[in-house]
Amino acid sequence: MTHRLPHTLRSDARDNRERILDAARVVFATEGLNVPMREIARRADVGPATVYRHFPTKEMLVTEAFTDQMLACQAIVEEGLADPDPWHGFCVVIEKLCELQACDQGFTAAFMSTFPHAIDFAAVRTSSLTSAAELTRRAKGTGRLRPDAVVDDIVLMIMANSGIHASTPAARVAASRRFAALMIQAFQASPVSSPLPPVPRLTPVMSVPSAQTGR
Repeated sequence: MTHRLPHTLRSDARDNRERILDAARVVFATEGLNVPMREIARRADVGPATVYRHFPTKEMLVTEAFTDQMLACQAIVEEGLADPDPWHGFCVVIEKLCELQACDQGFTAAFMSTFPHAIDFAAVRTSSLTSAAELTRRAKGTGRLRPDAVVDDIVLMIMANSGIHASTPAARVAASRRFAALMIQAFQASPVSSPLPPVPRLTPVMSVPSAQTGR
């Protein structure tokens, strides 16, 4: 019993840590980063002290929770850069980044943030943006990407995409796909009007005043 106790405690601690991270990922994805630590503790079914024992600051919890998303973002850009057709690779990056972000509402805030009390995402962010800038340069070389496009436009797109609000996660993803399609057309040097993905319902059905009755 004496020899097995430390192992049991370590196992319990690992289980608590995973529950905290699972709860944090869910709540950050659906509600953003402003959720209090107490709420995360409640959803993980642990006490606030347990959360702070594993993650002394919220920045540390955010960093740990979003590591996979940041690496996924980096992988998406590297995938686009490896595409033999730079324009196709650029389009894939736009589509996949928008969808990744739509599935996780906290992604943009985490990507753009600098956390002074935790391991920062600055290195991953810098690497991703450097690769995106190179992909942008190559896509311009094909003549299909407008010549005045810059990597900051991709950042602007990410920030705009984060403003999409919908009643369900599925509607948010659908809206993000349509937005990505619009952005790709806007990025083209000679925009071609092609069919867009379906329009998701983002607002409640409203009665439109009649032009004849004025009501």
